[in-house]
Amino acid sequence: MEMKRAELLAPAGDLEKLKTAIIYGADAVYIGGEVFGMRSAAKNFSIEDMAEGVEFAHARGKKVYVTVNIIPHNEDFKYLDEYLLELQRIGIDAIIVSDPGVISVAKRVVPEMELHLSTQANTTNFESANFWYNQGIKRVVVAREMSFEEIKEIREKTPDDLEIEAFMHGAMCISYSGRCLISNYMTGREANKGSCAQSCRWQYYLMEEKRPGEYFPIYEDERGTFFFNSKDLCMIEHIPELVESGIMSLKIEGRMKTAYYVATVVRAYRMALDAYYEDPENWKFNPMWMEELKKGSHRHFTTGFYLHKPGTEDQNYESASYVRNYDFIGVVRGHDEETGLAIVEQRNKMSVGEDIEIMAPYKETMYAKILEMYNEDGEPIESAPHPRQIVKMKLDVPVEEDYMLRKPIEEKIDN
Repeated sequence: MEMKRAELLAPAGDLEKLKTAIIYGADAVYIGGEVFGMRSAAKNFSIEDMAEGVEFAHARGKKVYVTVNIIPHNEDFKYLDEYLLELQRIGIDAIIVSDPGVISVAKRVVPEMELHLSTQANTTNFESANFWYNQGIKRVVVAREMSFEEIKEIREKTPDDLEIEAFMHGAMCISYSGRCLISNYMTGREANKGSCAQSCRWQYYLMEEKRPGEYFPIYEDERGTFFFNSKDLCMIEHIPELVESGIMSLKIEGRMKTAYYVATVVRAYRMALDAYYEDPENWKFNPMWMEELKKGSHRHFTTGFYLHKPGTEDQNYESASYVRNYDFIGVVRGHDEETGLAIVEQRNKMSVGEDIEIMAPYKETMYAKILEMYNEDGEPIESAPHPRQIVKMKLDVPVEEDYMLRKPIEEKIDN
């Protein structure tokens, strides 16, 4: 009997990212509406965009989950019934919840809706998992502060039909499961309602109480210290352990990230997971997958709590910035029927004669040269410097719709 495959779950901050995630290999996506979600800075989805996204996903056998996981106050319940009914109407596959009040309303208003318990509920033990199962929860998103051994024990001591979901890639929060007040205190932006300013990643100094106004830097190097600044979680080298621990949904963080980031990360994990299921006993980590991950914006990587409790090596004391080694320069939108040239939507400047890389779903990276470029009027051009400029392009390798073009940045920079 073929083993049940773990789900690859990707973030989608808007409709373009939803479609990109599914095209590049996600089995499901999680999104936020314009209310009740934990990422208010993301573009998020109108009901109309949600409906289009659900239709796109379901046509390809994929699922869409919606976050309803803020820590709500009384006024937040005013429109919750109506919102849940809208989600049910458009065919959302599950809602991600964290608050008992929201769960109670959901069970009353949309009793057939599948409920997933958010990591915001910080489930770290099997007793809590069983409690939530008895409240009607179908899936528990365990806290990030969990080891493989702890997750295995939860799996062993909970009902078989309670699914376990866990983050395997993306930003790590300095606070327990993201329940943080630093942003609210520093900026008035409430993290628990989706407006985190990531104040923890700022540079800080010490001040001795009897010397007001005298600020003492804590030097890790000449740039200062970022002592609340965790490295990003990355578990691509540990696919067997993830699957064999009983996790049924492997989650990527990043609803505020770009479509290129989503495509890069989903594609790498899709290749790693497919290789595992093709031959679990002989699976070997391919360094190419890690190299692909590093071609998207990222912080340095850590395995978080999975293997051991994080120490100083899991913090990034040098910079709060992302490492960016590649520019995403364009996405293929189709082909010109008369000339056969690729129609490309520009995302960063590109020029004739440049050597570029082409990223495609379910395929290894291709290498190409831009041979010719034309504007929308068919006039030859040497470069495409304008944001989202539509160009027709001749390359020395064949490309298809939704392929992404990128090029290395000559000198590695932080942004």
